[in-house]
Amino acid sequence: MVLSSQETIDQFRTLQAQLGDRWHLLEGEDNADVDILVVPSFSVDQQELQKIDGFLHYEERLLFTLIRLRNPRTRLIYVTSQPLPPIVIDYYLQLLPGIPFSHARDRLLLVPIHDQSLKPLSQKILERPRLMERIRNSLRPDHAYMVCFNSTPLERELSVQLDIPLMAADPELLYWGTKSGSRQIFAECGIPHPDGSDLVKTVDDLAQEAALLWSRQPQLQRMVVKLNEGFSGEGNGILGLTSLAPKLGDSPSVAERMNLLQAHLPSLVFESATETWAHYAARIPILGAIVEAYIEGKPKHSPSFQGAVLPSRQVEALSTHDQILGGPNHQIYLGCRFPAQEGYRLQLQELGLKVGQNLAEKGVLERFGVDFVAVQTQDGATWEVQAIEINLRKGGTTHPFMTLKLLTNGHYDTATGLFSGQKGTPKYYVASDNLQKGAYHGLLPNDLMDIIAEHHLHFNSGNETGTVFHLMGCLSEFGKVGLTSIGNSPEEADQIYRHVAEVLDAETQPHDVSHPTMPLAWCLGQER
Repeated sequence: MVLSSQETIDQFRTLQAQLGDRWHLLEGEDNADVDILVVPSFSVDQQELQKIDGFLHYEERLLFTLIRLRNPRTRLIYVTSQPLPPIVIDYYLQLLPGIPFSHARDRLLLVPIHDQSLKPLSQKILERPRLMERIRNSLRPDHAYMVCFNSTPLERELSVQLDIPLMAADPELLYWGTKSGSRQIFAECGIPHPDGSDLVKTVDDLAQEAALLWSRQPQLQRMVVKLNEGFSGEGNGILGLTSLAPKLGDSPSVAERMNLLQAHLPSLVFESATETWAHYAARIPILGAIVEAYIEGKPKHSPSFQGAVLPSRQVEALSTHDQILGGPNHQIYLGCRFPAQEGYRLQLQELGLKVGQNLAEKGVLERFGVDFVAVQTQDGATWEVQAIEINLRKGGTTHPFMTLKLLTNGHYDTATGLFSGQKGTPKYYVASDNLQKGAYHGLLPNDLMDIIAEHHLHFNSGNETGTVFHLMGCLSEFGKVGLTSIGNSPEEADQIYRHVAEVLDAETQPHDVSHPTMPLAWCLGQER
């Protein structure tokens, strides 16, 4: 039976309401008798997604969920567009402490669809009735829930047709995770954020809002234009104003500023190397856009807060990070360090929890992130923090933190903003989705495993330090891999990460070529 849109929404909400009654069952730490359906679908604008090298392999980002098989009564179904290399699955299952490999493997069902088209994975599943029936028959509805990368009407439809709740935000509430929705929440919460505009849908309106912003702040040096549903900073463009100001008179009107900006919008400097103004302008009526003041200052960092709204509507602080950004104007997410700097990490947590309470009151469920910009004051004593945007999805900081949490069974201390392993030792890490070099092209997952074994790059469960790899499927075609390097100090985490990069460089170059040690930030693709 095909449900109408409102019937689907109502049934979805009925299913989600069940999460509150059985949360203790679904998230039991020791013996969770639960079936977890993992649908790592990147259900975002496909044109934006194509700007990311190897985006189909980003379905591997949620492979940290395999660590949940450490609970001997948990079963897991993992659906992907293409088959995962068996050695990659073996790699994750070997990480499980105290669980026989064969026992964990028997409780894991891998479901490749063999469809590498650009459609979201959730759509591919819905288009296959026999596959849907197979998944449905593999689940115990009263003991099952579904997780995904982000929640859209596609994931909602999948939840309803499979008759299991989705642990994610209701798609009807996704506006609060857009650029314009984020600005509205920041204003409601009284959280500092850059001066900027509401949502616009035309280039003329964008130029007008930019002119009004420039009039309010005539000394502004740069503006940032953002597609309302851009992903990972790839939908951002920077417009410099310093060279334009001399072209205006002493007291320019808004109209004069608007005319000048309209003529120069095509000169936006895009974060994506493949973006053009013609394509970008055509996306504005479809996705919408905002314009904001670009925050200047040195030193400047881009930290983030991660939290979760539980089915009980309680808001939980999960982590803070310093994001590592790349691109022409450092707008593209490359990686992160945990935790964020001591000077502002508790401030991030306080502001992030305010956002979480607002989201909970609006009915949002599960994980959310808040990105900030932190600029040190002139006296160097404090940091000025401004909120930039909210993400209602699993982001680039999700898999490294969850990998740490599930591997160590440790806990996050809200009093300090630190995470301690099971032995009580604080843990730190450096993580990236973008350790990428031309020399890595052609490396197979099996080759990487040989390198890991030969150079002892694996995670050591004894002292809870080492490296965990992900996105291994990206290596051969795109020369890119992801990794989380965990240490007992920030310096140790940096050293572990740097050592991995040096080993990969040495293993992928001719033996007669020397390879000087490069700083960590260079390995991640940006100046530090």
